[in-house]
Amino acid sequence: MADEKIAIQVENLEKIYKLYNKPSDRLRETLGFGRQKRHIEHHALKGVDLTIHQGETIGIIGTNGSGKSTILKIITGVLNPTGGKVVVNGRISALLELGAGFNMEYNGIENIYLNGTMIGFSEKEIEEKMDDILAFADIGEYVHQPVKTYSSGMFVRLAFAVAINIDPEILIVDEALSVGDVFFQAKCYHKFEEFKKMGKTIVFVSHDLSSISKYCDRVVLLNQGVKLGEGSPKEMIDAYKQVLVGQYTVPENDGDNILEDEKLRALAAGKTAGIAAAGGNINPDLLEYGSKKAVITEYFITDEKGTKTSAIIKGSSFHIHMKVHMEEDIAAPVFAFTIKNSKGTEITGTNTMFEKAFLESVKAGEEKEIIFTQEMNLQGGEYLLSLGVTGYEGSDFTVYHRLYDVLNLTVISDKDTVGFYDMNSSIRVI
Repeated sequence: MADEKIAIQVENLEKIYKLYNKPSDRLRETLGFGRQKRHIEHHALKGVDLTIHQGETIGIIGTNGSGKSTILKIITGVLNPTGGKVVVNGRISALLELGAGFNMEYNGIENIYLNGTMIGFSEKEIEEKMDDILAFADIGEYVHQPVKTYSSGMFVRLAFAVAINIDPEILIVDEALSVGDVFFQAKCYHKFEEFKKMGKTIVFVSHDLSSISKYCDRVVLLNQGVKLGEGSPKEMIDAYKQVLVGQYTVPENDGDNILEDEKLRALAAGKTAGIAAAGGNINPDLLEYGSKKAVITEYFITDEKGTKTSAIIKGSSFHIHMKVHMEEDIAAPVFAFTIKNSKGTEITGTNTMFEKAFLESVKAGEEKEIIFTQEMNLQGGEYLLSLGVTGYEGSDFTVYHRLYDVLNLTVISDKDTVGFYDMNSSIRVI
């Protein structure tokens, strides 16, 4: 992509907020009463670099407080950075948190004109797009009422309708689509697909990892204001899951992923040696982590005849096997599997807690064999199997051992329907 036009260039971006214990401290410091510093500094962003090329769809993920919304607000000009540089090439339309860019006292029509003129459109240009905006928003006569009377769902309908119908070159969306109903969300994501085909640039923040996986060309992972990495949706979603349980390992020899928090560096977990997985296609680059208080020592798949295999015929039953050795006493281990497609979208999975199949404590030195039995109703194709042992220590969720994408699973089918699953429909035509 080196020769492609850059839509957004972010270099060494910093954003520092001054936090005060009480309003009087802010006033005293502003007026210069004494030399004592009365604030503490919160680094919302720490030296973030990011290059977004024209036509890319980029997702930004991370835990709450990681700086996702802050970087979008700086890119759109809502916030000023403390340091660093942002260059934007193209007209931006942004859908940030509810209320951004709207006057609560104005009605819907007035706010459409307000937003359009803020972006740079003339009144005539907005009038030409008005029918498309109103049709997409589909909020009826409420468009003539003050937006302060709108429900959150009506508000996001109008805001998104304005954002995508004013013909932006760059569309930025911050989690707002989670407010709309399922039908409106489907319409919005269909519009995303249209934008992608038109070569427009999309940047969006979402906690919906399935949408991130489906729509994004590349994903950026932030944590506590630091860019931990960027890469394919699958790679970054897997890394994000490690961050959620405090077990992210900074990639070695990667100058772009510089982490100031040494605690995360210390959580590196070595690859498990000697795992047997007869009958399956083992992934040599599997992602593995955990405290290793329990260790998955063996895993494989068998068909309905009990034969070890990585290929299952659609419509037949099959079994997922895993053996786990307990290195320490564990109050209530949870054994789990997940099946994902090649893009990293989780298709299905379960665990012993969901199924109420095993709710016992185990002792150090014990070994448990877990067998999940189910019918294969996935469409024909290639899938990835992940395994895990987790649990709760007090109120804290703990990962003892996880193996992501450890085995390839091939589904053999002579009839595929729409989507991921076959619902095994029975049809009568009368």
